[in-house]
Amino acid sequence: MFKKLTFLILLTFSHDTVLSTPLLIGIVGGSGSGKTTLAHNIAEIHKGTVTIISQDSYYKDLSHLPLKEREKTNFDAPDSIDFKAMLQDIKDLKAGKTIQKPLYDFSTHTRKKQGETLSPTNIIIIEGILLFTHKELRDLLDIKIFVDASPEERLLRRIDRDIKERGRTFHSVQKQYLETVAPMYEEYVLPTKKYANIIVPNGRGNTNKVALEMLISKTRDSLNENRF
Repeated sequence: MFKKLTFLILLTFSHDTVLSTPLLIGIVGGSGSGKTTLAHNIAEIHKGTVTIISQDSYYKDLSHLPLKEREKTNFDAPDSIDFKAMLQDIKDLKAGKTIQKPLYDFSTHTRKKQGETLSPTNIIIIEGILLFTHKELRDLLDIKIFVDASPEERLLRRIDRDIKERGRTFHSVQKQYLETVAPMYEEYVLPTKKYANIIVPNGRGNTNKVALEMLISKTRDSLNENRF
C-alpha cells in the first residue's frame, strides 16, 4: 500500500517545483505502525526534495542519570521528548535555515556529541508517536496523517526493529511493550487520531482508496498555495 501511496503523493509535484515555504507533513501512529517506512518511501522516490525528522532524535539526554535509572524512563510519554528543541528546528527549516539535528544513542539513552546537518527542502516530513500531543507543533503542520495498524502488527514490527536495529533482547522489548508502549498508546497516541486530516490503515493487504484520494487532494492544494 505504501508504494502506491508515495507514488500518488509525488505525482502532485515535480523536481522543478519551487515552494515559497516547505510543505510540512506530520506522520503519527503507534510504535510499529509504519510511520518511518512511509516517510522513507516518500524520500526514496523523490530524492533531494524531502527532509525527514524523527521524533526519536529528540528524546531528552539522560546522561546525568545512572544507566539503571535511564532504563526506567517512560519513553512513550510526552515528557520524554524535548519538544522545545524539536519545534525550534522545524521552525528554522521552514524559514529556510540549516539545522543540526540531534542524534540519539538508544543503547545508552544519551545524545551523541555530534548532530546531523539538515537543510530545508520542498517537503519536510516529521514522524513520531507523540507529535500531535503538542499543539504548537501540530498547528505548524500542513498535512497530518495517522497510520493505523492492529496491536498485533505493531508488536511484531516493534520486536523485529528493536532486536535488529537497537540491539535489544526479545524479553526486554516484550516487557516494555506491555508495561509502557501499549498503555501509553491508549492514553496519548490514539486520542490524537482525531487531529489527522487523513487516516491510513496499514495492515497486511489493506488498501484504502478514499485515504489515498484525500492525501493526493490535500497535498496538491497545499503545494499550489505555496508555489512562488
